[in-house]
Amino acid sequence: MARLQARGEILGYTAITRGDVSDAPVRGLVLIGIEGRGGDRIMARLSGMAQVSAVHSTNGKWDLIVEISAASLAELDEVLRQIRNQDGVVTSETNLLLSSRRTAARWT
Repeated sequence: MARLQARGEILGYTAITRGDVSDAPVRGLVLIGIEGRGGDRIMARLSGMAQVSAVHSTNGKWDLIVEISAASLAELDEVLRQIRNQDGVVTSETNLLLSSRRTAARWT
């Protein structure tokens, strides 16, 4: 491993924990459109939700992309309801993640 890393063959490592697989098997991306200047406020509120693992600002049609996870579809439905009820959220689209391939984390 050390030789491969020294030669630059290993670019990084990824840890997959048991909790990543079993605690929240329902995962998705929520694309959010925001009205007005409430982006920072909405990002802060979403970041405080237990089921939200990341909030990304972006460009294009959508203002935010939110990574969510839940233990069940019913819990996911409730999380989506909470997100959509945020003041300033005017539209959203949710995509469930069916499978994922982990890529090596890159370091510089």
